[in-house]
Amino acid sequence: MILIVGLGNPGKKYQNTRHNIGSRTIDELESLNLKDVVLAKPRTFMNNSGQAVKSLIQTYFTNNTMALLSKYFWIAHDDIDLPLGKIKISKGRGSAGHKGIESIIKELGTKNFVRFRIGICPKTGKPKNPERFVLQNFNKEEEKNVKDAIKKTAEAIEFCLKEGLEKAMTKFNN
Repeated sequence: MILIVGLGNPGKKYQNTRHNIGSRTIDELESLNLKDVVLAKPRTFMNNSGQAVKSLIQTYFTNNTMALLSKYFWIAHDDIDLPLGKIKISKGRGSAGHKGIESIIKELGTKNFVRFRIGICPKTGKPKNPERFVLQNFNKEEEKNVKDAIKKTAEAIEFCLKEGLEKAMTKFNN
């Protein structure tokens, strides 16, 4: 069983914000009827994601399987360091300033898990106030790229389930 968590903020107000691209990816994955996969969207705000994830981990993993998080626990989330629409699969990396990931690493006491990072950085470059920027909705022009990125991320996850992490990283991290 693999637990896949899509990060975002709860509520309609945040539904289409940049920070919710991970949560929207879970919506896309739900239509695929994946086997042996649990899909989850935390109901906590992004900066407290670790609390919800820790609860999920305690529900689906025993102490004996905690060491296997790197294989069976995956996260989809926004990444302001990647251009809009680009995805990157990584494993065992630090938070790079992402408060949701920071919260998860703190609560779990490890960074040893798989991440599907989805770029949200605009063509104009990284904004001066990223905390405010991630809470904004995508504009109409960006939304097509966002939908494509969500589909591509879902494809990457599905490919990773079938072919393994290394092959997925080789295929999608170009």
